[in-house]
Amino acid sequence: MDSNRHVKVKQKSAVLNMLKRLDKIRFRGHKRDEFLDLAESPNASDTECGDEIPVKIPRTSLRENDELRDPAGPGAINMASGVQDFNRTESDRLNEIKGHLEIALLEKHFLQEELRKLREETNAEILKQELEKERQRRLELEQKVNEILKTRTEELPTTQQPAKPPTQVNGTDKRSQMMCSRVQKWFYDKFGEYVEDFRFQPEENTVETEEPLSARRLTENMRRLKRGAKPVTNFVKNLSALSDWYSIYTSAIAFIIYMNAVWHGWAIPMFLFLAILRLSLNYLIARGWRIQWSIVPEVSEPIEPPKEDLTVSEKFQLVLDVAQKAQNLFGKMADILEKIKNLFMWVQPEITQKLYIVLWAAFIASCFFPYRIIGLAMGLYAGIKFFLIDFIFKRCPRLRAKYDTPYIIWTNLPTDPQLKERSNATVSRRVQTASSRSYVGSGAPTGVNKDEDSSRFHTTKRGNFHEVFNLSENERPLAVCENGWRCCLINRDKKMPTDYIRNGVLYVTENYLCFESSKSGSSKRNKVIKLTEITDIQKYKVLSVLPGSGMGISVSTPSTQKPLVFGAMVHRDEAFETIFNQYVKITSAASNSES
Repeated sequence: MDSNRHVKVKQKSAVLNMLKRLDKIRFRGHKRDEFLDLAESPNASDTECGDEIPVKIPRTSLRENDELRDPAGPGAINMASGVQDFNRTESDRLNEIKGHLEIALLEKHFLQEELRKLREETNAEILKQELEKERQRRLELEQKVNEILKTRTEELPTTQQPAKPPTQVNGTDKRSQMMCSRVQKWFYDKFGEYVEDFRFQPEENTVETEEPLSARRLTENMRRLKRGAKPVTNFVKNLSALSDWYSIYTSAIAFIIYMNAVWHGWAIPMFLFLAILRLSLNYLIARGWRIQWSIVPEVSEPIEPPKEDLTVSEKFQLVLDVAQKAQNLFGKMADILEKIKNLFMWVQPEITQKLYIVLWAAFIASCFFPYRIIGLAMGLYAGIKFFLIDFIFKRCPRLRAKYDTPYIIWTNLPTDPQLKERSNATVSRRVQTASSRSYVGSGAPTGVNKDEDSSRFHTTKRGNFHEVFNLSENERPLAVCENGWRCCLINRDKKMPTDYIRNGVLYVTENYLCFESSKSGSSKRNKVIKLTEITDIQKYKVLSVLPGSGMGISVSTPSTQKPLVFGAMVHRDEAFETIFNQYVKITSAASNSES
């Protein structure tokens, strides 16, 4: 009996030792609360049996954990736990051991996942390889530095040995060196600044910052430009007044003085004296003297004070005015430059030929005649032309159009847009002649008049007009809108942006109002409105904020809930008059036929 009891106590002590080891493993990592309960944990382990069902074990208190964790605790507590374990059945103990094993396996799994993540984040192997490469590079650089230092130490003794004898010479070399240094210092103090000016330096590419568009800045720049160009415009006005004999006494005195100066060879000194006199007068004016030396009396323009707060419409109108002025100014400058270019590029051979002959005559005259005679002839011709001939030609435009050679050459010189129009006109004529010849050769069918015949050759950008809009062949655009009016169709019944606004060209025929969409696709995007179906037509302003009466036309039909708007039309008034007149004509003809 005692032996059996002894065996049972040994088995119980072995079980208790196993539980203590499991508790040590269990509490070596995270706390118990961080893991799942036994009932919620996976019930598949390497040591469990398939027939056993895991039982949820109640959690022990902190005091019990401390008692189990402490290997040096009192024996009474261990004995109490042993008595409790003795009362349990063997299956309960096995279930408890299995639960502890599952917890240990879960802890192992979590630790392996954390280790794998740490390895992926740190990439220890790659860092080790890079460290080894850097070490090899450092060793190679150290070897190279050591070799360079060795070679330098070997070269220093050889260079220092021949340098020893001069040190034994008297102090004359030191004095000469001191004198040289003083001379260099004096030369640098006197002329160093000028020497530095001739030093070559790379050019700095500076990018100028562009100012944003503002109405106030725009008006200020326009006023600055006007004030800056005022002296030039006044000088041109005075010259034209002299040529037009605005003041007879002034023009006569200027003509006599100029002709005498040219005859005696004093033309250049006279112009230089006039420039000095003008600068002297400007100096006196700057000092506060009131001097007016102008043939044409200056008209003082009222200066408008700048407005602080401008409305949106005023700002928009200001931008339009400035854009119009800039457009006209740039257009005039472009015309002058293009005419000069075309004069020298033989665009008009008969005009350039005259210049060619004049240049040859001037070259031959400069080779055989002295410069005094050439200057006298040119000065006399310029004076007579400026004071007498131009005065007669301005009063008699017919004589100027016939005999004023420089004026005729300048007015007949074409610009690039004029050349483009001429080339398009010649191409269209060739196409018309070729088409008429082919049409005559093929033979016209009987019963077709001239208007119907010409309508067949009218085409749009994508084909014949009647084919694009699915109309009869006798429908063609009116002569006013043969090329159409560019606009955008705003259909407010549509909700999609692609269908709401369409860009294209608007045509008017005898019976229809046709809109051709500029986007490629089928003819479904085009719009055809019968004039007799129009219930209302009027001018329309798309944006009420903008100044003016607008640039749109609204057309109401029974098939649309809201009127169609043809907006962004540059020639809106012309288009409205054409559409309205044709609408009135068609509706009146229809009412007369019904009556």
